[in-house]
Amino acid sequence: MLDSIKKAAKEIVTNMMTYYTGMNPGDNPGNLPDPYYWWEAGAMFNVLIDYWYFTGDDTYNDITMQGMLWQAGDTGAFMPNNQSKTEGNDDQAFWGFAAMSAAERNFPNPPSDKPQWLEMAQAVFNTQAPRWDPSTCGGGLRWQIFTWNNGYNYKNTISTGGFFHLAARLAKYTGNQTYSDWAEKAWDWISDVGFMTNDYHFWDGASDLTDCKEMNQIEWTYNNGVFLLGAANMYNAVREAKVCCKYRCETDFSQTEDPKWKERVQKILDSSEIFFSETPANVIYERACETVNTCMVDQRSFKG
Repeated sequence: MLDSIKKAAKEIVTNMMTYYTGMNPGDNPGNLPDPYYWWEAGAMFNVLIDYWYFTGDDTYNDITMQGMLWQAGDTGAFMPNNQSKTEGNDDQAFWGFAAMSAAERNFPNPPSDKPQWLEMAQAVFNTQAPRWDPSTCGGGLRWQIFTWNNGYNYKNTISTGGFFHLAARLAKYTGNQTYSDWAEKAWDWISDVGFMTNDYHFWDGASDLTDCKEMNQIEWTYNNGVFLLGAANMYNAVREAKVCCKYRCETDFSQTEDPKWKERVQKILDSSEIFFSETPANVIYERACETVNTCMVDQRSFKG
């Protein structure tokens, strides 16, 4: 059975890589050609990291290393100049996810004179945290990073959700309370502003010109996905504490296993049932567009 799964995975990944040309001379490493978006390349490398981890096949490791280093840049924050007209907070977050996966999976690290995987994930977080914007809607991240891009006035679930997700994984990986605090803050804002309903459905977002009162109530699979994995990491996050006796203090590391996060994981999982078809059973689909054949290039990859 395991060999069959590995064989199927290899066929899928081999087919996926027929779309990628960034390793060719004169091409731009890390970019997918039109019509595919920059963030989708970040998601693609995340898949390749998982593929290597679960199968041991290192066929695409060098390509992954090359593409991610090129797009991460000298700072490691995935803010390349060639994306300044299109890069949003959500786009950057997906590259941060790939770097975080590389750290978690112990994917071979870049040369010592280059940013390391954990540094890249932290660099994404460190550029996004200052963008938290309480001047409208009480907080959250804007969709777009730069004022000149269409959508700068839109605050959406995936941008703040991506920030939450990355903070939660960094909290689990490092035990640093700062990341846990930011994850809690991002979760609370999504709930308070109403982008997440009481029954754990996630709306797309709203304009800050209306103080986020008029919401776009489209539901996308990837909003559930980023919050589901983020909440699971918060449940498994490590708490660092000082335990002192009469003569000395020691650092104690223990998993939080906070029941509120367990409940949240279960409720997100339950609400995600709307994305699974009945005929055929248990096949995930993008209900907002797939049944009417209106999914655009990026929307077709959301459920991935």
